[in-house]
Amino acid sequence: MNSQNIPKSCVLGNHVVIEEGVTIGENVKIGHHTVLLSGTKLGDNVVIGSHTVLGCQPYKNERVKHEVAQQASLTIGKGSKVGNGVVLYSGTKLGENVLVGDLASIRENTIIGDLTVIGRNSKVECRTTIGSRCMVQTGAYITADMIIENDVFIGPEVSTSNDKYMSRKPTILKGPYIKKGASIGNNATLLPEISLGEYCIVGAGAVVTKDVPDYATVVGVPAKVISIDQTVIDKGEGEEE
Repeated sequence: MNSQNIPKSCVLGNHVVIEEGVTIGENVKIGHHTVLLSGTKLGDNVVIGSHTVLGCQPYKNERVKHEVAQQASLTIGKGSKVGNGVVLYSGTKLGENVLVGDLASIRENTIIGDLTVIGRNSKVECRTTIGSRCMVQTGAYITADMIIENDVFIGPEVSTSNDKYMSRKPTILKGPYIKKGASIGNNATLLPEISLGEYCIVGAGAVVTKDVPDYATVVGVPAKVISIDQTVIDKGEGEEE
């Protein structure tokens, strides 16, 4: 990249690779040995750790069901921070003040809202939308073709899936739909196509095979409703009506 296109306020570590076609805002900090591939766009005050790769294009072989074409730009909103050893694919958009922990991976055509945290070593697959102010904790696996609304909490090592028949016969891939304010406990498993209601609670280690109502608490294997109580909801500051 032509050094004239890098703002003077930008701080670069050692051995940073910046391809042509990268856009960098003011007051950006980029760690050692990080690679910014063509089309990547960084907003003002973005911080990128060391050994991170931004703007990867996806690959395909005969087993990949979806067509893979040249993706659009990776966009990282102002004030966002991306940790060390992270891989972010092209065609994805991170909002403002997003935090992505070390060793996380976010695939192509994913949207992540403002102020959301993607925890250390979490994996977010392609064509997934995550709302604002969400918390995806360490080691969580967020499958492709999934929707997560605002203010959702996903605990460590939660697992989600989108292939109902495990490739044994043709099916439309569709991950869980998690509505606003839901909380998912550690190591819970969410099966394909289910819907989790607003402000529901999924207990740690639960295996959710069916839709969960709004305000319900479910526990167990398979998960069963043990209560539905709207009064237990403590609405957080900044929640959207």
